[in-house]
Amino acid sequence: MRLLCLLAVCTLLCTAPVEARQVVDADGRTVTVPDTVRRVICSGSGCLRLLTYLQAQDLAVAVDDIEGKRTQFDARPYALANPRFKTLPVFGGFRGQDNPELILTLDPAPQVIFKMVGTGRGTSGPEPDELQGRTGIPVVALRAGNLHERRSELAAALRLMGAVLGREARAEAVLSFFDRTMADLQHRTADVPAKSRPAAYVGGIAYAGPHGFQSTEPAYPPFRLVNVENLAARDGDTANGGVRDISREQLIAWNPDHLFLDLSTLQLGESAGGLHELRTDPAYRTLAAVRSGRVYGLLPYNWYGQNLESILANAYYIGTLLYPDRFADIDPAAKADGIFSFMVGKPLFAEMNRRFGGHAFRAVPLR
Repeated sequence: MRLLCLLAVCTLLCTAPVEARQVVDADGRTVTVPDTVRRVICSGSGCLRLLTYLQAQDLAVAVDDIEGKRTQFDARPYALANPRFKTLPVFGGFRGQDNPELILTLDPAPQVIFKMVGTGRGTSGPEPDELQGRTGIPVVALRAGNLHERRSELAAALRLMGAVLGREARAEAVLSFFDRTMADLQHRTADVPAKSRPAAYVGGIAYAGPHGFQSTEPAYPPFRLVNVENLAARDGDTANGGVRDISREQLIAWNPDHLFLDLSTLQLGESAGGLHELRTDPAYRTLAAVRSGRVYGLLPYNWYGQNLESILANAYYIGTLLYPDRFADIDPAAKADGIFSFMVGKPLFAEMNRRFGGHAFRAVPLR
C-alpha cells in the first residue's frame, strides 16, 4: 500500500505542469516562458553578447555557427572571454539562420530561444512565430539597439532578457554603467565650443566584413561620445548612421590633422586593406597626418553587431589623443580592461591587441 502511494505521488509530481509566466517581446508578442530558466540559445547578431553582459553565458546550451570559427582575427569581447562557446553544439547559421531540426536534437534542450529581429543585415531565418511553432520552444524576440538613437531598444532588450532569466538587477547595473561611462566621456568635453573641436577621420570601418580605408562612418560612436568633429559627417546626417565609402579625392581635400584606422581592415591581408593603402598609395602619402605619423589604430567594434564595450574603450583612447589635458588621468589600455572586465568578465585588451598585430591604441607603423 505504501509503495502504491509513493508511486501515485511520483506520478503526480512528474506530470505536474511547469510553472510559467508571460512576457511581451520586442515584436509585441505575448510569450509564455518557464518561471525558472536554466537553458537557452541565442540567435542572431549580438544576442549571445547580451547574454554575456547579463553574466548568464553559462545558460547557453548551443550556439550559431559563427562561434565555432577559429580565425586569427576576432574582435568580439564576449566570445574571447568565453572560449567555451567554441565547444558547444551548433543549432544553425549566423545572423539568425536557425535550423529547427537541429534545435530539436539538442540535449539538453533549451527552455527558451532568444532571437534578434530587425537587424537589417542579411536574412533573418525563421520568424519568431514560425520558429516557435516548429520547435515547440518559446521564442522571445529582441532588438539590439545601440548607445545613441536606439538606446531605448537596447535597454528594453537587456531588461526583457533579464526578466526572463531572473537577472533584472544585473540588467540595471549594465544600463547604469553605460549611463555613468557616457556621462563621464561627455562631461570631459561638453564645454568645448563646436568651432574648437578637433576634426578627424576614421577609415577601414567594417560592415558585413572588412573594408579599405575609404570605408567610414559619419555617425562613428566614439567620435560622438567625446565631441570630435567627424569630417565624414559634414555633408550628412549623423543620426541615420550607416557605413559608407568616401572618395579618395575628398579625403585628400580634407587633409585631416588626425587619422584613425579601424583594425578590422587587417583581415584583408598584408597586400590589401586600409593599412596597406596608407603605406603604398601615393595620394595618401601626401596627407599631413600620414607624413607626420598621426594615424592611430582603434579596436574594431562593428563585429557581429556592435560591441558596445569597444566603443567606450575607443572613445577614451581618442580622448587622450585629441583632448590630452582633459583625459590626463586615463591610461587607455587599463581603462579598456576595466570596461571589458565589467561587461564580459575578463580584461581583454592585451589579447585583442595581439590579434591585431599590436596596433591598437598607438600610432600604426606606416613604413
